[in-house]
Amino acid sequence: MKKVDVVLGLQWGDEGKGKVVDVLTPDYKVIARFQGGPNAGHSLVFDGDGFVLHTVPSGIFRKDSVNIIGNGVVIDPVILQDEIEAIEAKGVDITGKLLISKKAHLILPTHRMLDAASETAKGKGKIGSTLKGIGPTYMDKTGRNGLRVGDILSEDFIQRYEALKYKHYGILSQYKFPFDITDYEVKWFSAVESMKRFTFIDSEFAVNRYLDNDVPILAEGAQGAMLDIDFGTYPFVTSSNTMTAGVCTGLGVAPNRVGKVMGIFKAYCTRVGSGPFPTELFDADGERLRQIGREYGATTGRPRRCGWLDLVALKYAVMMNGVSELIMMKADVMNNFDTIKVATAYKIGNETVGDFPYECPNDVEPVYREFPGWKSDITGVRKYEDFPEKFKQYVDFIEKETGCPIRIISVGPDRKEIVLR
Repeated sequence: MKKVDVVLGLQWGDEGKGKVVDVLTPDYKVIARFQGGPNAGHSLVFDGDGFVLHTVPSGIFRKDSVNIIGNGVVIDPVILQDEIEAIEAKGVDITGKLLISKKAHLILPTHRMLDAASETAKGKGKIGSTLKGIGPTYMDKTGRNGLRVGDILSEDFIQRYEALKYKHYGILSQYKFPFDITDYEVKWFSAVESMKRFTFIDSEFAVNRYLDNDVPILAEGAQGAMLDIDFGTYPFVTSSNTMTAGVCTGLGVAPNRVGKVMGIFKAYCTRVGSGPFPTELFDADGERLRQIGREYGATTGRPRRCGWLDLVALKYAVMMNGVSELIMMKADVMNNFDTIKVATAYKIGNETVGDFPYECPNDVEPVYREFPGWKSDITGVRKYEDFPEKFKQYVDFIEKETGCPIRIISVGPDRKEIVLR
């Protein structure tokens, strides 16, 4: 019996999931997104050309693939339409390759306004939202007020839309937040009409029938484990379950139908927006990581905060996700560092802890293990035995500490710049 394999990020997002899914998809017929929304930005580079996906699964450029937007995803029709048009401009026939769950929720124009109003009201305590309306949409979902993709085909869709919109107006009036959705609303309804050319499915039945027929499926996560609504650095998290458990609720598969879990991490750490980041660097090394790694948000363009690899957080994410193998990204960014550090514990007050804490206070002090840099260009390496010994020592240490093998190492942005072990 086939099982759903999972690929997800183990840090604070931006680990390089798009490239990995694109690399893995030749082994899978179906690629399915199970949570998140257009706050995700999955970057692909192939044949020297770059592309960023926000809602569409990262297998869309692979021939004969089936790409499912699952019920756990929230969709802004305008952003989805823009993305589809950009994909089609590349010569990809997407209509028969993209299936959308009827149970996926819709992001309304007023959800975006609620997001902006709420974030503005927080002032210095803001979370760092991408302002795409993700949080308010999930709030309406759990509050049992939301509109779903399947509702688009209902005769009373407009009336239900208007009812929810005016409910949002009432909330917005409390913020005294100026807004105008007129232009965006026109685009939104146009995009909703455009969505009707795609097949809306009961994705839970579709996914399970694919499995029953031994069709291999890859579930693609968005954001990262440390942004999980339950187990991330709350409240500086996203609004969905980014862990492996989210596959079950976001696609409609039983836990015993989850197979291999592939966890992606950068050879260092980054974070966008507010929230704890124990290994963050404010020195020249942090700026070098940002510049060499081009660490700017694929969705927002915001500069990412950069720091050394955090094994406390990584081991926590490995445990929570049941990771069976690791994928290391962007090791090449550290080609020319004299010394590379890895946090193995935290010092909080007079106590040294190895478990990720309930709260990370501002004065948490990482306990570092230092490694000599490999001081050579590894971008051309295609076989593990050809890596410099100092790099292999770094890899071996991470494998030993996490208890997971590193099966793929990325040494550049292109889909061809990988080393398979």
